Order: sequence, then C-alpha cells, then structure tokens
Amino acid sequence: MKIVIQRVKNASVTINNKVAGSISKGLLILVGIESEDIRADIDWLVNKIANLRIFNDNEGVMNLNINQINGEVLAISQFTLQASTKKGNRPSYIKAARPEVAIPLYEDFIKTLNHSINNSVETGEFGADMQVALINDGPVTIIIDSKNRI
Repeated sequence: MKIVIQRVKNASVTINNKVAGSISKGLLILVGIESEDIRADIDWLVNKIANLRIFNDNEGVMNLNINQINGEVLAISQFTLQASTKKGNRPSYIKAARPEVAIPLYEDFIKTLNHSINNSVETGEFGADMQVALINDGPVTIIIDSKNRI
C-alpha cells in the first residue's frame, strides 16, 4: 500500500459537481492499494499516520501529530499510485489491486483510521472520477510505502 500525505490548510473532493468531502487544517491522504496488500499494511500505515509529527508546535518546529492539533483527514483512493513506469511511456497498473480486493481494503483502511484520529475521516468515492482541490501547507508532502517498512 502506498500513500501520499499532504499537510493542508484545507482540501475537498468533488464528484459530479458536488462536494463529496471537505476538511480544514489536516491531512489529505491519497491511497494506492496493490494486490499483495494485507491487514498488516493497513495497521502499520494507520499507526504511522496517527503518530506522524508534521505539524508545527509553538516554536515552529514540526513536532505535533494530527490528533495533537485536532486536525481533519480527507482520504482518497488513487490506484495510479501503483503505476510502474520502468518500460515505455505508458504507465502499467498491473500491481494495482482489482476492485474486488481493493474496495474492502480501502474501507478497512478508512474504518481503522477513523478509530485512530480524533475527527471522522472524509472520503471521496472509490473508482469515481474525482476532482481534488487543496491548499498544501508548507508545502509538506510525504510518500510512504508499507512494503518499505523493514
């Protein structure tokens, strides 16, 4: 499982010209699920997200996590994070999980994340054509791959 975390001042996701989810200060998380992902990937990533100290303390040092600032989270499924660009110019998505595998894992990721942060997690719609808007704060953007945890 790969995620891209962006510290944001605000973010929203729109589907069919309607806002499906929006947050103020917090994290926008793009989630890419591969066919080999399991529950352990979810648990490890959620723990990492909940404890990641990327918000400024009173001295301006990135020393606080999402719960310490009472921040919000918007999580968006994005299979293109699993793209391979090694050969040719057209990305291959062969590592991306098929919907029958990805949807339950994505839903479990959201449920687990909801239990680990103070605020409920906003989402888009799995597989939908979504427009994501954000104001990146910093900018702070971090990429985490659960397969690189050892």
